[in-house]
Amino acid sequence: MLLYIYIIAITAEAMSGALAAGRRNMDMFGVAFVAFITALGGGTVRDMLLGNYPVTWTQHPMYIHITILAGLFTMVVARYMHRLHSIFLVLDAMGLIAFTVIGCNVALKLEYSTTVVIMAGITTGIFGGILRDLLCNRTPMVLRKELYASVSLLVAILYLCLRHWGVSHDINLLASFGFGLTLRLAAIRWRWTLPVFTYAPGRWS
Repeated sequence: MLLYIYIIAITAEAMSGALAAGRRNMDMFGVAFVAFITALGGGTVRDMLLGNYPVTWTQHPMYIHITILAGLFTMVVARYMHRLHSIFLVLDAMGLIAFTVIGCNVALKLEYSTTVVIMAGITTGIFGGILRDLLCNRTPMVLRKELYASVSLLVAILYLCLRHWGVSHDINLLASFGFGLTLRLAAIRWRWTLPVFTYAPGRWS
């Protein structure tokens, strides 16, 4: 089940990357590259940080084909994308949770400490979006809008707690997805955010 969700997630993330590239008037290569980086960048950064070689997508060329084709396909259907906004929000939330759980599992197999496992999950979940926004010359949205990175953090903690308590893998996945999806969509609906830090020296001079 997690594999199918992962494929859906990288497709949705690739399309979001293509749309971001389109807003910056990039050519076809730029669109395809940003789509690829958005979808697979989080896992790549995670593998490099954990020393997990070879990097995952190098062993699964299908992931490259899926993300690039999804990016190019977005160019064709871009005029209709606004009608699919709600669906994209759900798919993006599912992708965040799937990436987080996968990142945790990779670090667990490498026998890292709990703190590193959580950070591996968060990195996998959010870093593709960070790289997308940096390539498109934007402040990373995952760090400044509705709860996103914090959802990844809480999902990682819940997943590890349920695993520690001996909850079966399937039930753990359902609980983690249910919790993460509900929290993320609620944050979008009611615009939940963390406190914002604004540093303006003139305010205190």
